[in-house]
Amino acid sequence: MEGTLKAIEVTGTVDDQLRLHLDEPLPLEKAGRVRVIILIPEEADEEREWLRAAATNPTFGFLNVAEEDVYSADDGRPFVDQG
Repeated sequence: MEGTLKAIEVTGTVDDQLRLHLDEPLPLEKAGRVRVIILIPEEADEEREWLRAAATNPTFGFLNVAEEDVYSADDGRPFVDQG
């Protein structure tokens, strides 16, 4: 492949034989060789994503202020899940 490359975005599905099937025909003017880059979504760990977002969000910055640390491990009663 020579020259400049033009990028287009399409969606598709990978079947059980690990073959790619596009949802729609490619918007090309003629047939020929192409270079394909596949983006695979990672498994979402929703709890980890939420914790990362909360830890880096400036809205929760007040929790890092020493005056806000009013509880200790000795406060309250242990919670035991009965379910």
